[in-house]
Amino acid sequence: MFKPAAFFLGLRYSRARHGNRFTRFINRFALAGILIGVAALIIVSSVMNGFEQQLKQRILGVVPQLTVTEVKSPQVSDWQQLAKRIPPLREQIGVVPQVSSAGVVQSSGQLRPVVIQGLFPDVADADVQWQPLRQHLLYGNLSALTEGSYQIVLGQALAQQLDVWPGDNIRIIAAAGGVYTPLGLMPAQRQFKVAAIVSMQSEADSHLLVMHGADAARLLRLPPEHVSALRFYFTDPFAALSAERDVQAALGDDVITQTWREQYGELFDAVSMEKRMVGLMLSLIIAVAAFNVVSALMMVIQDKRSDIAILQTMGLRRSHLYAMFMVQGATSGVLGSLVGLIIGVGIAANLNEILTTLQIDLSFTGQAGLPVLMETGQISFIVIAAIVLTLLATLYPAWRASQVLPAQALRYE
Repeated sequence: MFKPAAFFLGLRYSRARHGNRFTRFINRFALAGILIGVAALIIVSSVMNGFEQQLKQRILGVVPQLTVTEVKSPQVSDWQQLAKRIPPLREQIGVVPQVSSAGVVQSSGQLRPVVIQGLFPDVADADVQWQPLRQHLLYGNLSALTEGSYQIVLGQALAQQLDVWPGDNIRIIAAAGGVYTPLGLMPAQRQFKVAAIVSMQSEADSHLLVMHGADAARLLRLPPEHVSALRFYFTDPFAALSAERDVQAALGDDVITQTWREQYGELFDAVSMEKRMVGLMLSLIIAVAAFNVVSALMMVIQDKRSDIAILQTMGLRRSHLYAMFMVQGATSGVLGSLVGLIIGVGIAANLNEILTTLQIDLSFTGQAGLPVLMETGQISFIVIAAIVLTLLATLYPAWRASQVLPAQALRYE
């Protein structure tokens, strides 16, 4: 049974300034290890969360997160009716029609593969698909993409490869929409003018091509009011994976679904694996510090055998001794975790300013600097895990302390 006396004795031992100097050094070293481990884990995890969030915005913000089309036809004749058949999906923030096809762009003798995306700026949830383009607009004007204007938006990398600027003309050849003639299959093609260039600063820039949905439908020779698919947007693009299962459960084999994972799954799997491996390596710092807690407590027990025996003769039970040394060991874990929390959050919140003060080159990150995203749940887990690991490390030393026999300890006193 835990008693206040054991609690206060454990705190007193943890604050003691006398005794074996090496024991005190090991105890302080364990506390410093927990502090550094917690702070480093918070800082690195926050930066990697920021990079992952940036990838979501710059890649998954401009590519289809989830598309739904009908099985019976390659086009959707009534997309509003199809949208009504699909139940509300978790974290859904928009559903819009789109016209899409693989294609090739030609300029000055250069050919580059692209994914043609035809977007409709006048539908109800249109803003959710145009916002990323407005946010990363580099040159030109997005408002020029009106029906019948036959103007396009290119990613910066693609525009550099084609050596084009707003106002230049390029030819687009679509994989779909070809017609058979006496000379063979003639692909759908048309000349378009570059209206704007956007810089998503990601791999999507190399094949990003956006035009008005009506112009894309004419290029692909779709019947009037027909589109290629429904395109869903979510607050978290990862929610598209569970939403796909919900759509399949609701409509079964009547629809074909596709998510961003088919194209970018390997990239985000690699990012996730990297996060886990870095977290594991930094967690080893906390684990080593916890083992130091074991060493420090075992040395304290050896130094204080006579004190432990005297406390037992004064009526302190073994369970009280157990609790006393658990409190002493847990003090290092709690104090180190809380101080590490304060330092880690403080550095993460001001990381770019600190790196700039240290004159570390951050030009590769752009004007915004290193992305930092602190998640409360993740930080809480790190702190709680460090405290729990330290508590587990105190179990064996506390048990050894409770097994000290007063007669043997005081035999030569």
